[in-house]
Amino acid sequence: MAEQGRRTVRDLRRGSRSALLRHLYFEGPLSRHELGRISGLSSGSISNVVGELLADGLVEECGSVESDGGRPRTLLRVTPGLAHLVGVDVGETQVRVALFDLALGELAASDQPLSDCGHDVGHVVELILTGLSEVLERTGVDRSTVLGVGIGVPGIVEQDHPDSDGDTAVVHGPTVGWDAVPLGRLLRAGTDLPLYIDNGAKTLGQAEMWFGAGRGARNAVVVLFGSGVGACVITDGARFRGSTSSAGELGHTRVHVGGRHCRCGARGCLEAYVGAEALVARWGDAPPGTSEKAGLAALLEAAQQPHSKAAELLREAAEYLGAAIADLINLFNPERIVIGGWAGLLLGPQLLPAIRDAATDYAFSFPRAKTAIELGSLGPDAVTLGAAALPLSHFLDSGGSLSPRVGRRIHVG
Repeated sequence: MAEQGRRTVRDLRRGSRSALLRHLYFEGPLSRHELGRISGLSSGSISNVVGELLADGLVEECGSVESDGGRPRTLLRVTPGLAHLVGVDVGETQVRVALFDLALGELAASDQPLSDCGHDVGHVVELILTGLSEVLERTGVDRSTVLGVGIGVPGIVEQDHPDSDGDTAVVHGPTVGWDAVPLGRLLRAGTDLPLYIDNGAKTLGQAEMWFGAGRGARNAVVVLFGSGVGACVITDGARFRGSTSSAGELGHTRVHVGGRHCRCGARGCLEAYVGAEALVARWGDAPPGTSEKAGLAALLEAAQQPHSKAAELLREAAEYLGAAIADLINLFNPERIVIGGWAGLLLGPQLLPAIRDAATDYAFSFPRAKTAIELGSLGPDAVTLGAAALPLSHFLDSGGSLSPRVGRRIHVG
């Protein structure tokens, strides 16, 4: 019983540290008085825990504010230069690796274009490791200060694959030809840094919910609209993953039974009608050799002619996407839906009114009236930022642990 009591006290202490770190991170700088009011902890607990965090270097003083008749109150914040985070976006045309300080200020980035090998697993692993080496060498950051490498990937990230060794993240990505790829184990051969691997749409969702257009919502859906389409569903403030972490595959819901072939191998998927790759292919007028992003920009420009093929294609895409959003409203009853991803941000300013109208036409009126539909606010690199938030989340949950490499674990989701 004594041992159990000691564990309970330790858990309570870690929980208090985690709570104060989260308040300081997302709402700071704050004074001790404000921390007590927000957290509900006693003044004695605040004093003890803040003293620990200051002694550990996790928190620093950063000025003061006047109080009501008393001495000025010292402000506290999480020390931004204490540690570093890496975010990786395994995208459709490139692998982007970015190094951040603890405040998620970007220090360096490396864009590694995919070659003719495409998403060949060995090629992608090589690009990730090359980009990681580049950003560390360019900044001179000591590897021992890196809390972890978060990686957003296209596909479903499985935690407990029967062929895994217990620490290996396995990725199922049919749109890029990945079938039970042991990505974690392959990366582990090239780095000893802690790895945190999740679906790219879910890392985008994490970023928008913490720092962007989803901030403050408890029930939301963040849609990644790029070459393909995915979603991150937030219920009561937490990401909904489903029984096998595959929840949110919005792009592979059926919008036309027996319809167009999708790159996942099925027919009639939403992605086969509104994904950037599908839109450019269906338009067919992009100059030969044009990149997907340039092709979509050309399609958008051509659509300025109101009765053109391009304009009709985008009108149809807006209706399909609005109808899919209506399904999300009817299924999950979110207070907010955020559309992000590079294609969503490119097309959104023109298509958003039509998307909203279609969602209104297809959703139940009562939940639709309570749902805001907005564009993401973090730009096209939000997946990278969200990937870096994966090790950040572990750091905050642990109460500020700076030694997460014990056992050289690979974290999934």
